[in-house]
Amino acid sequence: MDRPRGRISRRSFLGGAAALAAPALVGCGPSRNPDEITFWNFYGPGGQQKSQSDWFVQLAEEWNATHDTKVRLRYVPTKDYTSGPTLQTSFSAGAGPDVFLLSPGDFLRYHNGGALLDLTPHLSPEVRADFLPQVLETRLVGDRVYGLPMEIEPLALFYSEAAFEQARLAEGDLPRTWDQLIAVAERLTTPDRFGLLLETNPGYYQNFTFYQAMWMAGGEVFTPDLRRAAVNGPGVHAALRFWQDTVTSGVAPRRVKGAGGNDSISNIAGGYCAMQQLGVWGIAELAEQAPEFRYGVIPMPTPSGGGYTTALGSWAMVANAHSANPRAAAEFVVWALGSTDPACIERMRRWNTVAKTNLPPRYSVQRAAEQHGAFDSGPMRVFNEEVMARARPEPRYPPEVYRAISDAVQSCQLDGGDPVAAAEAAAAQIDTFLSTYDGAPIN
Repeated sequence: MDRPRGRISRRSFLGGAAALAAPALVGCGPSRNPDEITFWNFYGPGGQQKSQSDWFVQLAEEWNATHDTKVRLRYVPTKDYTSGPTLQTSFSAGAGPDVFLLSPGDFLRYHNGGALLDLTPHLSPEVRADFLPQVLETRLVGDRVYGLPMEIEPLALFYSEAAFEQARLAEGDLPRTWDQLIAVAERLTTPDRFGLLLETNPGYYQNFTFYQAMWMAGGEVFTPDLRRAAVNGPGVHAALRFWQDTVTSGVAPRRVKGAGGNDSISNIAGGYCAMQQLGVWGIAELAEQAPEFRYGVIPMPTPSGGGYTTALGSWAMVANAHSANPRAAAEFVVWALGSTDPACIERMRRWNTVAKTNLPPRYSVQRAAEQHGAFDSGPMRVFNEEVMARARPEPRYPPEVYRAISDAVQSCQLDGGDPVAAAEAAAAQIDTFLSTYDGAPIN
């Protein structure tokens, strides 16, 4: 079990006083009953997408039918879970759930605070080797595993076929560069619709989507040895300027609708925009909630002189190191996602290609999905063959680094900030933080 390190306190890993100045938890807290595992998630029961909610309900039912220690699901709406105080507040009060979902972007907050249980003793070497290394590595500290990925979520550009037809644009007009993207977005912009949508809400999701632009322009947050900030460089300046230009030119909104830039239904399907940077999950979301909406998918355009890549999101199941029954919590996570049992492989195939559209994080699950024709045609084929041509996993940064990047993006995108000055300020903040950082390795 890992313990807090150095100067990292419970309050600091939760993000400090500002993160805690928020409403108390909604609903009942987790059980401290050792015969019960509480599992918090943003899918179900009762989530917005029925197929995903049903998958989580079935997961709990299957476990409960064969185990004495029962799983109790708690649904937290996506916005409250990913950007709100619900999870952080529960841990600050010593009442965190036994099992929960965690992205790479928030991994170090919880690991450095001693909240994550080491799953390594419960995993076989065969299963570890079955996970794609680039997806598992952001959940490793040394050789120890602190979370099991459920999925791989690359980013791409979704576009409305009807909007293209109305603007008399054809397939040959699909943008391949940033300049072309803004030019096409201008033709798609009307008094009632924006041509392009990028996330505008501050948070881990906005940072995740910004990293793709930054990487394609040659920018990095750190030097290769991870000892100093590299964010004050031409690649980051270019990415900040591009995000700013989309808003100042009027082709992208200052505010997004619904749950945010990851919400396809409220934005592109609702006609609020004609093109949207979005992840692979949008395929299942649109199929279930907007089946008549016609759209296409292409890799995100690249800057002039830059190189293509996509960013890989990936939620993981993790267990609370301070659970009343840590063994049962770890065994549940491994049973759900880390077993060689054919039922586990099928469970993950259904999650990644039926209930939700992702790319599977395990080789065995990828093979099973291919046998079912999951990537034979349509947008899933585009993601599998074109979008994934070059990819980098979402990095894991401490909250202080995340906030420095977030402040720079927000300043430039929405407040007219100078990209060079914003990057310089972010670099100074990061270097100051690094001089006292004493947590797990950043990657």
